[in-house]
This record gives sequence, structure tokens and C-alpha cells, in this order.
Amino acid sequence: MFIGEYQHNIDEKGRLAVPVKFRKELSKGAVVTKGLDDCLFLYSLKEWKEIAGKLSKLPISQANTRAFARLMLAGAMDVQIDKQGRVVLPDYLRKYAGLNKKVIISGLYSRLEIWDEKKWNKYKNTTEKSSGDISEKLGEIRI
Repeated sequence: MFIGEYQHNIDEKGRLAVPVKFRKELSKGAVVTKGLDDCLFLYSLKEWKEIAGKLSKLPISQANTRAFARLMLAGAMDVQIDKQGRVVLPDYLRKYAGLNKKVIISGLYSRLEIWDEKKWNKYKNTTEKSSGDISEKLGEIRI
């Protein structure tokens, strides 16, 4: 289970240190892909296989499902954790998410999200201000 928020830096070679507590889960393989809201998603290989399987079964006759599958699948890249616990984030994914040196890694149970620190802080502040409205809407669907 991935939870928590961690501040890390991307080095000049595009390497990002994964928080120590997540390395074992990701050591068997991982996939990084284009996420939503201008971030990247990082999945364990096991979780990615489940997600990719579901995406491959979406109806190709619907434009939105084709677009979402393309975003997630075509944007994906296998990554390996090196001996120092780092993954290399491909340049095209760093550009997509607008990642510079300082990033936030957020644990969201089955995935990690990788955010540019400034974008994360803006997103988090906006969401926290709306938390009452969000919780009411979730209450309507019994969450």
C-alpha cells in the first residue's frame, strides 16, 4: 500500500529516488505513465498489469475510451529501481508533467503520483479549500 507525501529531487540525468518504504514493492518491476492533472503515475508491475488489462478491454468504438487508453498505454515506460533506489524518468514524461528539480511523490494506495512541487502545492491548496464540498458529494454516493 502506497500512502504519504514525500519531497524529492530529480537529478540532472532524470533520476528520482523512490521513498525507501516503497522500494521493495517496486523492485520486481514498475511502470511510469502519463497521469491526470499534470502528474505522472508510477505503478508496481503487478498493479500495472491489472490496469493495462482493464484498459485493453475498453470499447474502442468510443472516442473517450480510446483517448484514455492511448494516454495511459502509449505514454507508459517500464522502469527499474537501481541500487541507490532511483528510477529514471524519461524526458518525454518529465516534459508532460512539467517536472523540474523539486517534486512531490504522493502515495495513493495502489499507485504513486509524481508532481512538480509547485503544481502539487497549488492543487493541494485548492483541494483542501474545497474539501467540505467534495466530502458532501462523496457522501451522496455513500463514501
